[in-house]
Amino acid sequence: MLLSVLIIGAQNESPNAKQARRIMNTAYDRVFGPQGSTLTYHVNIIGLYKTQGTIWFKEKKQRFSDERVDTWNDGKTAFMAYRKKKTVEIHHANSEKKDKYSGRFKFSLDDFNYSVATDPEGLMITMKQKKNAKGTIKEVRALLAQRTYAPIRLRLKVAFFWTTITVSDFHSGDIDDRIFVFPKEKYASGWKFVDKR
Repeated sequence: MLLSVLIIGAQNESPNAKQARRIMNTAYDRVFGPQGSTLTYHVNIIGLYKTQGTIWFKEKKQRFSDERVDTWNDGKTAFMAYRKKKTVEIHHANSEKKDKYSGRFKFSLDDFNYSVATDPEGLMITMKQKKNAKGTIKEVRALLAQRTYAPIRLRLKVAFFWTTITVSDFHSGDIDDRIFVFPKEKYASGWKFVDKR
C-alpha cells in the first residue's frame, strides 16, 4: 500500500516539478557535496539583522567568518571565536546552541513541492513547504545561474518573515580540509575558552 502511494505521488509530479527538483539537487550538491565550496554572503533578516561574510562548506564541515565571529566546524567540534568578547565557545558540531540564527533555518529538500521558471538573471526555483513538513522554512525562492546552477540569491520565508541572502564569489571544488581545523595557537593568549558541550 505504501509503495502504491509513493508511485502515485511520483506520477502526479509534473515535468516542471521534476526538472526543478533535479536542478535543486545539483545546486545543493555543488554547495554541500564532498568537493566542498566557498562563497561570500550578504544576509538581511527583515531589515533587523544584516551581516556579510565568507563561508566554506564540505559535507558536514563548515567554516565562516563575519564581522562578529570566526567559526570552525570539523564535523565533530565547533569553535566560535567572538571578537568583541575575546571568547571562544566550544560546542558539539551539530548543536543548535552554537549560533542563534542558524537554528532558525532548518529544512530537508524532501519538505517541499518544486517549480522552476526562467528569470532575467537565471533560473528561479520556487520551493513551497509540503503539509506536515517539520522544517522551519516555509518557502524558498532560489535564483541560480542558468548553466552552472551556482547560487545567486535566496529568499527564505520563516514563519511570517522573509530573509534575503545574496551570494557572490561562489566556487565549488578544491576545498582543503585544513580550513575547517581550529587554529588554537592563534587564540592562545588573551582569549577565554568556554566549553558548552
